[in-house]
Amino acid sequence: MTALLPVAGAPRLTAAQCELLREITILDEYGERRSIHIPAERPLTVFIDKRELVTLMTLGACPELLVLGYLRNQRLIERVQEVESITVDWDVGAAAVRTHAGVSEIEAKTAQRVVTTGCGQGTVFGDAMTQLDTVRLPSAATARIRQSTLHRMLETMRQQDSIHRKAGSVHGCALFGLQPGGGCEKLYFVEDVGRHNAIDTIAGWMGLHGIGGADKAFYTTGRLTSEMVMKAAQMGVPIVVSRNGVTAMGHELATRLGMTLFGRAANRHFLCYSGFERFDSEPEPQRAPVRVVAQSD
Repeated sequence: MTALLPVAGAPRLTAAQCELLREITILDEYGERRSIHIPAERPLTVFIDKRELVTLMTLGACPELLVLGYLRNQRLIERVQEVESITVDWDVGAAAVRTHAGVSEIEAKTAQRVVTTGCGQGTVFGDAMTQLDTVRLPSAATARIRQSTLHRMLETMRQQDSIHRKAGSVHGCALFGLQPGGGCEKLYFVEDVGRHNAIDTIAGWMGLHGIGGADKAFYTTGRLTSEMVMKAAQMGVPIVVSRNGVTAMGHELATRLGMTLFGRAANRHFLCYSGFERFDSEPEPQRAPVRVVAQSD
């Protein structure tokens, strides 16, 4: 895809770099010592207008986008233009956010903190259920996905070069554009130690470039819990695909929002948990039953 420019009035962002992998020596079951790579998890403490907000445990691949998406998904900001700048300094492990006019009612917005099931200490400020009325997703008539398109998405992710292949222990998330005629295009991919960090980074990328979610599908290697479903809905994405499973609360939330959830999705296999009306099924041929022939003595 062509390079995208930030939206007018977008915040100034640093481009902080850090090592994503660390080499260590291990002892295996054969008594042999060898070198392997592991993800370089590190803390990033976020300050907003000099007020300490939260410490995120992250791989650090795109820390500025992670912070921007975190602020959006926590509803601390509504538009990225509210932020003047985000400065990340790995020497001190901090991200300094400067806003133009401060965060309105920040005390109230951060008073109710729920520790979620997320890897890397996922947190949700406030009650996600109270935000349902503010979510607007496109109708099933305009936002759909074919089974063949889903297969193409899964094949794209199967071929994706990733840190997980080298070192494991990370989650990956991707945003796909759904095209007329059943095509799809991978728009952005990111990995982090927690699935919440990965989806927040994608939310930050979308906000920075003014990209809407109505004609998009979101892919994650992590399980679809209520907070992951809510974050996808806040991004305006009606179709979510996971290599993992779906929790009961995630399913309930998606059903109420009219979202289509796919889980256990890998290769040509998947389960559609909700939102059947958005899915154009193209069923695979049924496998012939395996006959067991009894052998005589």
